[in-house]
Amino acid sequence: MSKGRRFNSEKKSKNNILFVAIEILLAGVMLYSGGKIYNWYKDNQHNDRVMGDISQASLTNEAENKGENESMAESKVETKIDFKKLKEQNKDTVGWIKINGTNIDYPVVKGEDNSYYLTHSFDKSVNNAGWVFADYRNNFDTTDKNIIIYAHNRKDKSMFGTLRNVLKKEWYENPENLKAKFTTENQVYDYEVFSIYRIEAEDYYIQTNFDHNSFLEFLNTIKKRSIKDFGGTISGNEEILTLSTCDVKNNYRVVLHLKKC
Repeated sequence: MSKGRRFNSEKKSKNNILFVAIEILLAGVMLYSGGKIYNWYKDNQHNDRVMGDISQASLTNEAENKGENESMAESKVETKIDFKKLKEQNKDTVGWIKINGTNIDYPVVKGEDNSYYLTHSFDKSVNNAGWVFADYRNNFDTTDKNIIIYAHNRKDKSMFGTLRNVLKKEWYENPENLKAKFTTENQVYDYEVFSIYRIEAEDYYIQTNFDHNSFLEFLNTIKKRSIKDFGGTISGNEEILTLSTCDVKNNYRVVLHLKKC
């Protein structure tokens, strides 16, 4: 065999090896991506079933009848939450949060840290979709000044996947969206929005311990951050609710602050 032919044969052999290596790499990437997509879908489906079981067992709709001929749609319908049944399913349950103009309408749990419910569902099964949970430092037996609630920003719009709605003008210009309810075992609390913003990940807005002066300074700071001035004055006597989730870019947070009415 001539030197030229031998060189071409060796070159062709190396090219074939390279092509095979690329094909193996691509197949590996496809398998990995497919597995991630399957697990993402499976986690979402599981949480959908869990939420269905919760709604069926723990929620009842009752209409306040105003007349014999009045339809259900025309009467006032209130949802009652059976916390006894919720706690039978998960003793970590501390409340229920509902934010108008979003899909946020979930029972809230509290773990022993702020990590557990990032990777566990309401039924405590391992799940990367996680659940809606309160800061482990919050005390629901007394009145904390800043109740903080977290959840993942899920692409299927579950958990806090619709919290980004609050950054849109059409959301915060609708007065009905500025009202929210947080229900505990003993009380239904009404809240109103006073600050909305997007910010790089930080610890400042998730403080839970204050004296009067530090809390007043805290309130004025987060109020000034808001993308819209919702008016009103701050006295330092407020009790607030903070919702937080990751933005599309994981190093940013979408934050909603509400004060108790």
